[in-house]
Amino acid sequence: MAENNGPLKGILVADFSRILAGPYATMLLADLGADVVKVEGPGGDDTRTWMPPVRDGIATYYLGINRNKRSIALDLRDPADLTAARELARRADVLIENFKPGGLARFGLDYDTVAAGNAGIVYASISGFGLGAGASIPGYDLMVQAISGLMSLTGDPDGPPYRAGISVFDVMAGLHANIGILAALHHRGESGRGQHIEVNLLSSALSGLVNHSSAVVAGDTVPFRMGNAHPSLFPYEPLPTADGDLIVIAGNDGQFRKLCQVLGVPELTDDPRFARNQDRTANREALRPLLVERLRARTKDEWFRDLIAAGVPCAPINTLDRGVDYAAELGLAPVVEVGEGAAAVPSVRNPITFSATPPRYELPPPGLDEHGEEIRAWLRS
Repeated sequence: MAENNGPLKGILVADFSRILAGPYATMLLADLGADVVKVEGPGGDDTRTWMPPVRDGIATYYLGINRNKRSIALDLRDPADLTAARELARRADVLIENFKPGGLARFGLDYDTVAAGNAGIVYASISGFGLGAGASIPGYDLMVQAISGLMSLTGDPDGPPYRAGISVFDVMAGLHANIGILAALHHRGESGRGQHIEVNLLSSALSGLVNHSSAVVAGDTVPFRMGNAHPSLFPYEPLPTADGDLIVIAGNDGQFRKLCQVLGVPELTDDPRFARNQDRTANREALRPLLVERLRARTKDEWFRDLIAAGVPCAPINTLDRGVDYAAELGLAPVVEVGEGAAAVPSVRNPITFSATPPRYELPPPGLDEHGEEIRAWLRS
């Protein structure tokens, strides 16, 4: 096994989370060198059973968010297992959990109890709707997509609201949790004391809705579904070519001038209806057919090549496998092998590149209690 030179080497993470937000967060910490002990109930993380798709009989959902961890199965209702869990919390630098708010208190694994014996603990709680009035509401991403307003923004203007294609707020909350954890570790380095971090999906959602939530709170404007259109930019949507749609973007006036040059209609930039972004946005229905007329003359791949060469943002609408392939073509190495030999599992690489302390890909996603014996022995020592 390669030497661990990650920036989080020496940080022990007690991972009492399951499903997505917490496990995604702890996988990223593990990639960066943290020693993550995944604590599972006797039945294991729910995502072990979320299939298809599968690889060698294991759910790819589980495989995608649990590399570089060691697994121990603990039944917190069992006195011996509870003793092991408490000892793990006592030794940990970080504890992350997404039990129902207050759910760990009956086991003496809540923040106040853990911190009484481990003043340096950075304790991160992830919930759906906070630890107060929303504590009793189950925290599923789809619920938050609905309640936050995201679904009201997703879909055709005259069609039904849609969920995003991924559990976007679970992922976002996991990233927000990691930002909090790393900041708290820095604070601990200066003060010697840990703290309790609380992240909830609804707050992450409202933060992540950025310009739309800002429109509500700062502009007294309620955004609405616009299909693939953008409320503040045009063009910024798929437009038809000779053989399919191409995403075409003019994020500023300079990009619009380049677009018109490549399309062979430079005169559009002199039209006062289209000269500035706010003009183009206001007159999008007049501008769209003029652009489409030119785009239909060639294929999407031909336009993609020439527009990108000219510095105009555009993109074909790929299936996910083609997205992975394109990342590979760009030299981004999107796929890594985690583990060695026949046990190695293909995985999507950590998205962060370090010049001195690169991520590691040593441990494939663990089987349930795969490391239980060695962890129990260590906790008893």
